[in-house]
Amino acid sequence: MIGRSLRSRTTAAPPSGGRRLPHPSRRPEGGRGPGRRLSPSLSVRTLAAQVFLLQLVIVLVLVAAAVAALVVQGRYDGEEDARNRSRAAAAAFAHAPGTAYALRSADPTALLQPAAERVRQGSGVDFVTVTDRRGVRLTDSQPELIGTRAEGVERALAGEAFTETFHGKPVDAVRAVVPVTDASRRVVGVISAGVQFETLGHVVNRQLPVMLGSAAAALALATGGTALVSRRLRRQTHGLGPVEMTRMFEHHDAVLHAVREGVLIVSGDGRLLLANDEALRLLDLPEDADQRPVAELGLSPRLTRLLVSGEPVSDEVLPAGERLLAVNTRLTEPYGGAQGLVATFRDTTELTALSGQAEVARGRLTLLFEAGVRIGTTLDMRRTAEELADVAVPRMADYVTVELLDSVLRGEEPTGAVSRMRRTALSEARAGHPLQPVGDLIRFVVADTPMVAALHRGKAVLVPDLHTAQDWRAQDPEGAREALEYGIHSLITVPLRARGVVLGMVNFWRGRGAPPFEEEDVAVAEELVARAAVAIDNARRYAREHAMAVTLQRSLLPRELPEQDALEIAWRYLPAQAGVGGDWFDVIPLPGFRVALVVGDIVGHGLHAAVTMGRLRTAVLNFSSLDLPPDELLGHLDEMVSALDTRTAHADSDGAPVTGATCLYAVYDPVSGHCALSRAGHVAPAVVDPEGRVTFPDLPLSPPLGVGGHPFEVGELDLPEGSRLLLFTDGLVEDRRRDIDEGLERLRSAVARPDQSPEETCRAVMDTMLPGHPSDDVALLVARTRRLDPSRVAVWDVPFDVTAVSRVRTEVGRRLAEWGLHASSFSTELILSELLTNAIRYGAAPVRVRMLLGRTLVCEVSDGSNTSPRLRRAATTDEGGRGLFLVSQFAQRWGTRYVADGKVIWAEQTLGHMPEADAAGLIEQLAW
Repeated sequence: MIGRSLRSRTTAAPPSGGRRLPHPSRRPEGGRGPGRRLSPSLSVRTLAAQVFLLQLVIVLVLVAAAVAALVVQGRYDGEEDARNRSRAAAAAFAHAPGTAYALRSADPTALLQPAAERVRQGSGVDFVTVTDRRGVRLTDSQPELIGTRAEGVERALAGEAFTETFHGKPVDAVRAVVPVTDASRRVVGVISAGVQFETLGHVVNRQLPVMLGSAAAALALATGGTALVSRRLRRQTHGLGPVEMTRMFEHHDAVLHAVREGVLIVSGDGRLLLANDEALRLLDLPEDADQRPVAELGLSPRLTRLLVSGEPVSDEVLPAGERLLAVNTRLTEPYGGAQGLVATFRDTTELTALSGQAEVARGRLTLLFEAGVRIGTTLDMRRTAEELADVAVPRMADYVTVELLDSVLRGEEPTGAVSRMRRTALSEARAGHPLQPVGDLIRFVVADTPMVAALHRGKAVLVPDLHTAQDWRAQDPEGAREALEYGIHSLITVPLRARGVVLGMVNFWRGRGAPPFEEEDVAVAEELVARAAVAIDNARRYAREHAMAVTLQRSLLPRELPEQDALEIAWRYLPAQAGVGGDWFDVIPLPGFRVALVVGDIVGHGLHAAVTMGRLRTAVLNFSSLDLPPDELLGHLDEMVSALDTRTAHADSDGAPVTGATCLYAVYDPVSGHCALSRAGHVAPAVVDPEGRVTFPDLPLSPPLGVGGHPFEVGELDLPEGSRLLLFTDGLVEDRRRDIDEGLERLRSAVARPDQSPEETCRAVMDTMLPGHPSDDVALLVARTRRLDPSRVAVWDVPFDVTAVSRVRTEVGRRLAEWGLHASSFSTELILSELLTNAIRYGAAPVRVRMLLGRTLVCEVSDGSNTSPRLRRAATTDEGGRGLFLVSQFAQRWGTRYVADGKVIWAEQTLGHMPEADAAGLIEQLAW
């Protein structure tokens, strides 16, 4: 076929220079000579005949398209002319002076029918129809339609004139519809005029003979021109001589022999038809391969099967001796040849080697890219070490171990001693390895080991073959033997350094079945470890700062609750995921067995919020020592926050303002069961009565601290014994996933049990409201109320007379005897005498004495005056002023608090413990 034809023509006219073509045995015996001319007849198989037929078909298509276009254009022109005539006729008739008058007459048909016929005949339209306001025909070219309803005139009845192509009864037509209006612009009728489609068809049919005649003339001219072109082409084809044909085959043959890609042509029955020089060289074919079956050429089984089966492939790499060939095969049948196969071969031996190296480099780059994404996703040192090990296994190593200094794991600065490290992470390709597990202490005590050498040099150390290396066995000979027996044979050890300081060590190991490490692997290992070192150092610094913040916050929050008898208390505090924050709480015992409960929330997180929380908590403790009402205490706290913000603004510091902090301050009195509360921008507490009913009392709400300009108000609650009071910050009931109303309902369902203790309440609230880490700080304080036994409360109203002091002192002594407090009678009567005498002498009526017995003994004397006594040392010339000194000597604590109608002076004594008075001071004071 192709191979034999080429060689037959090449033999007839050999190329210049006398170059012989290979394989002369392949030349065919038959064929035309190079000088033989083609037949002058115009056969259909010739190029000239094919060109003639193709041009003739094109001319026929163009003529047909032109005729169709003319017919369409004629139809379009006819329709456009019909529209114009219809529009003119309908508009002229509608706007005629007598048309509107005739429509309002008694018999409009008699008046309008003749006029409509005259308009139709004069304008050349097929019909003129007049309809009334209801669309009923008054006139028509077909009288039988008069009185019927016309279709499609609703738009004209609405006052719109239009032209359309109408399809419907009585006939399809192009018509114009124009409304008739009276002098007041009201529509009184409609004029329709148009031309039927049948009339338009007659017009086009009259033009059709002319169009067909023109088309026939054009076709005849085009056919003649095409015949002349084909004749010219036939003559040029027949004019080819032997020299030109020989040159064409010489060029073709040169391309086959010069191309650097092997070419094979195989017949449909599996015989070789053509093999160029490159194919002979690449496949090492024998000299007599032409026309032999492919199966007898000694090719590889895969290549033989590919050539015989006719399977099309693209760039499939197959071995051929010591070469790797990229093979492409295509079938010849669809492209004009007989049934067979064309195969091309390209030597890719060197390219495959380079591709393998490029693939390895690409894999390393991909590994480094993934490391940048996967290492350091959290600020956790152990997690970062695990991410480093997981990234490297199995793509770079079979086993990776990461050791960190203990000081680094604690968040401290790395120490200079690097001989002791803690194994922090280990990733493995196969289980059962002999390496030490995570948590073990790794010691580097032998100077010759690769690990110690890497630490001293500050860079990676490569051990390609552990079997021949003796230095690494010195540290642990038995462990080294087990590792070698297990199959571990290659090592890269890299010091984990950040900012020039060693943080730990990373070891990459390869086991059985993996190639040993190379120098290129060292650079990849160092890059991986460098990225992990930065992330671990950042995590270490964050851990240190976080530990400092947590330590500061814990030192500022109450470590344990004070002892008191009024409330049974439990609490919870959960920091946010972002770190420490500014939520806080406190329990403050007050005189008279009263207890103050405080919950607050500082805006923001971090050290600033924690420090601000500590300042506010200290301020509340100080203000509570003055025994102020809740509203006054929050007022002082608000003034302090405003002052702090003013100083921060004037100092131009980076500190955030405190404005926006919230606080809830409550004071519970166990004697009366009364609770006074005041809140500054804080959520209201929850109250659970002894039966388990939950309420959220509507307490007065004031702006947050630091806003200023608004007075604080007090809310009052009376709590039965056994009630639970829940104070909390907004982080408990509100977050991104739910609003505050949903949170309050969930809180209600969590605490609505009558038998829950405060500790059980805290546990139920945490389990229900915060199953995971909260997004905001949460402070929760649960207090169950107790009441002081009425038998331990004694009250006397004292006349405003000094002589009543002795009587009250006697009654108090009797009550102390009933309580079994004989040992405290002397000191109590002395304190009572001094306080009561001062109230009557310097105060105002009414005067009252109250004795409270609980964990301590409290003596209270109230009067109607707002003046507060103060302790001072009396001079030798003073006749009085020594009473409060005596009170301070015999009482553990004493003080003054103001109430709505005066003040209360109180003194507290510890039961079973008599204070040791200052004997010298007493003698000095009593001497006068």
